[in-house]
Amino acid sequence: MSLGDEYENTSGYGGTGQTRTRMPESGGGPHGGRRGGRTSSRSLVTVVGVVVLLIAAIAFANRGGDDSSTDEADDSPQAAATAPSGKKPVPSANAGIPSGFAHDRQGAESAAANYAVALGSAEMFNKGKRDAILNSVIVPARVADFATTLDKAYTPEFNKNVGLNKDGTTPEGYTFVSRTSPIGTKVIESSGNSATVEVWCSGLLGLAGDSSTNPVTSSWFTITIQLEWTTTDWKIVTHSQKDGPAPVPGDERASSAEEMAKAVEEYGGLTYAR
Repeated sequence: MSLGDEYENTSGYGGTGQTRTRMPESGGGPHGGRRGGRTSSRSLVTVVGVVVLLIAAIAFANRGGDDSSTDEADDSPQAAATAPSGKKPVPSANAGIPSGFAHDRQGAESAAANYAVALGSAEMFNKGKRDAILNSVIVPARVADFATTLDKAYTPEFNKNVGLNKDGTTPEGYTFVSRTSPIGTKVIESSGNSATVEVWCSGLLGLAGDSSTNPVTSSWFTITIQLEWTTTDWKIVTHSQKDGPAPVPGDERASSAEEMAKAVEEYGGLTYAR
């Protein structure tokens, strides 16, 4: 998910009030997106909400305190519009996850958005891939705690509840979808080496297939990520999540299982930058 040199100038960015996105150089993984069908049961919606919340690992053990100092510039509102900086905020990737963010507010926002994507991905349901993600995005001192908490959350029973096999693999003939898409970011607190960023997201979760009892559905949530600068990059210290803000659903026809699976296979993910 590294970025190309063609993004050095500001012309590749979105305009005021938009979150800029960049396509990765390499082909995307098995991801795709749409609004979920609105015919699923309330119980399924509940399961979806629980799964999305798992990217916070049920609030993660030892959630950090609120003692970080606030040091925001007076001329920078919390809901700041995106301003093209001319910088290349993500020059490299670590385990397929963007890294090398700038040591400033925009760099912290970029890190938070991209880390939200990684923590909400289908790879989190695989123990080996999950550990690699944690090693890439969590401060070294907290990796073991995060891993222990998540191992207790992603149980065989939980995998079965979301439609996967007990070992976390996808049943034959189906396509598993778990994707988080940031809509925007907001810095809540900021100092030289720490920042707290809220990331407003939409999420897709479910199993695409003709006989799936867990079809792909959508959800909306806001993730709060506390970041710490660790010599060369921003890393996560704590992570929490709440529902919404959620828009009124549209009237689009729900896609068929075949259309959903095809979209997942053909549409790669994005790299996000402020």
